[in-house]
Amino acid sequence: MTLDPRTPVLVGAGQLNERAGGREPVDLITDAARAAALDAGAPGLLAAVDSVRVVGLLSWRYRDPGRLVGERIGASPRHTGYTGDGGSNPQALVNGASADIAAGRADVVLIGGAEAWRTRTRLRARGSRPDWTRQDDTVPAAPLLIPPVPMSSAAERRIGLDRPAYVYPLFEHALRIAAGRGIEEQRDLAAGLWSAFSKVAATNPHAWQQREYSAAEIRTPSPDNRWISAPYTKLMNSNNMVEQGASLLLCSVAAARRHGVPRDRWVFPQSGAEAHDTYAITERGALHRSPAIRFAAARALELAGAALDDVPYLDVYSCFPSAVQVAAAELGLPLDDPARPLTLTGGLTFAGGPWNNYSTHAIATLVARLRDSPGAYGMVTANGGYLTKHAIGIYRTDPPPGGFRHANVQDRVDAEPVTRALDRYEGAATVETWTVAYDRDGAAERGFVLARTPDGARTPAAAVEPDWVARLAAEDVAGAPIAVTADGHCLPR
Repeated sequence: MTLDPRTPVLVGAGQLNERAGGREPVDLITDAARAAALDAGAPGLLAAVDSVRVVGLLSWRYRDPGRLVGERIGASPRHTGYTGDGGSNPQALVNGASADIAAGRADVVLIGGAEAWRTRTRLRARGSRPDWTRQDDTVPAAPLLIPPVPMSSAAERRIGLDRPAYVYPLFEHALRIAAGRGIEEQRDLAAGLWSAFSKVAATNPHAWQQREYSAAEIRTPSPDNRWISAPYTKLMNSNNMVEQGASLLLCSVAAARRHGVPRDRWVFPQSGAEAHDTYAITERGALHRSPAIRFAAARALELAGAALDDVPYLDVYSCFPSAVQVAAAELGLPLDDPARPLTLTGGLTFAGGPWNNYSTHAIATLVARLRDSPGAYGMVTANGGYLTKHAIGIYRTDPPPGGFRHANVQDRVDAEPVTRALDRYEGAATVETWTVAYDRDGAAERGFVLARTPDGARTPAAAVEPDWVARLAAEDVAGAPIAVTADGHCLPR
């Protein structure tokens, strides 16, 4: 086939772990970019970068991190951009860069992200800040390419239901209840899934923790594996205490040829698709489902001219076990197929969870896998928020016959049933799902409940009464009658 010179191609991928600590995020992105150029077999490609797109950073704030990266790599980009918070953003940036290259709006694009969260946290504990680059107000703020994912509704904020470590356990119970499993059976399932992920991380040279954990180690609380929020121990949570960077180099086929990138380095983005579920978790139609994943993945495969059975290499976003279970169900994948693991890296607990940037590492890992398997398809699913915003990418070493194709399927998701959510409610209800948050000493300190009212609406409530919190921690209370009070708390009836 005659290859359109504007066809986008991913030519380089770089990853790094900064175990010594202390270096700032833009330097980690820069080092990963240099590694990506070496990976492409074309170190000179960096000077030709005309667009730098940075995944939103949490460990340090810059007005325009892409500008700093451009200076460090010796490029003069005519465009820089930045994203808000959301783990779907790395794949969404690849989708956007591919579309821009195909349309002639860009020629060589660097996508990168990094976190130095471990250093930042340690310094903050000592009451100090790192001596990292500060850009003053004379530096224009980079354009916001993707806005942040809204993370809570007013009702959720009112009771303190405000972080992933509280919300994903709610989905875990919802999955269990829908499947008819007991609490211990579900914990065994989640621990076994995560043990399999750790086995992948043990062989991943870029993983933060290169060690295989048994299911028993993962599910059993211990001084090094304390309870976080039931039913999850620390080893079932994303590990953000990392110093990691990753960068991707994409360009047109014409640019790849011009800069001498060997053909065996080329990986073609085939297609991409995006959508989001309801921003408020209380409005979800079902807490164990994700229409956005289902429709976006189906559309991405359709645009690539592939079926799921054609895809041997998958990286399913893996911040918590419930996220993987929901995505696998929507994709129609078993959790335990040794011939087709659901992670390429080992996931955010073991490979590392650098806040918004994990999927840049996943894509970089997929690039190497596809080069070793010419003609095979790979898929990355990226998730932002609370199973909220999703971006899907399909990749292959063969060029897509119809060129890169991209779609947003939000209209299909918006047609799905949702649940009426109540910001305030007082009266009788029943427990739909719940979790209990623990303090650092392993004591249950607070519960969170999503409850159904007699007319089918959903409302969140907090549990603070000690005996009630202890019961939530010890019993299966699905369907239990409760009373929700005007201040957003609940008690058993």
